[in-house]
Amino acid sequence: MIRVAIKQDAPRILQLIKDLAEYEKAPLEAKATLQQIEETIFGDKPSAFCHVAEVDGEVIGIAIWFLNYSTWLGKPGLYLEDLYVDPAHRGKGLGMGFLKTLAKICVEREYERFQWWVLDWNEPSIELYKSIGAVPMDEWTVFRLSGDSLKNFAGNA
Repeated sequence: MIRVAIKQDAPRILQLIKDLAEYEKAPLEAKATLQQIEETIFGDKPSAFCHVAEVDGEVIGIAIWFLNYSTWLGKPGLYLEDLYVDPAHRGKGLGMGFLKTLAKICVEREYERFQWWVLDWNEPSIELYKSIGAVPMDEWTVFRLSGDSLKNFAGNA
């Protein structure tokens, strides 16, 4: 079952985020705390949203997303930050279920785009995404400014 996450799911959401970081070979980069998850997803002014997959009362997958905006279309879109299903439950359609759930939100709310990133080496996911009609944005290069570089740049602005 896929459902909207509730605050009581926060500890398990945090654990699945850490599991995803392990899977993506970056365990030390997952620095989120339980308090941050509770505030940013379940607080008064959430900046992100979460759906969970639940099997036999246990949360075994997450889809964390937020809104972005297209100036060209003049409409919001949905950006999928993380999608993760516990390895023991993969291959059962839960990833596809998350994607369909979020696609339905886009259609219902008239969002024109549903976007996400995928690591180049994650061939199983890339093949899944292509099979549903998603198109890689090969002509774009992603840039990120974070950590000390962000602080240094902001201080010199």
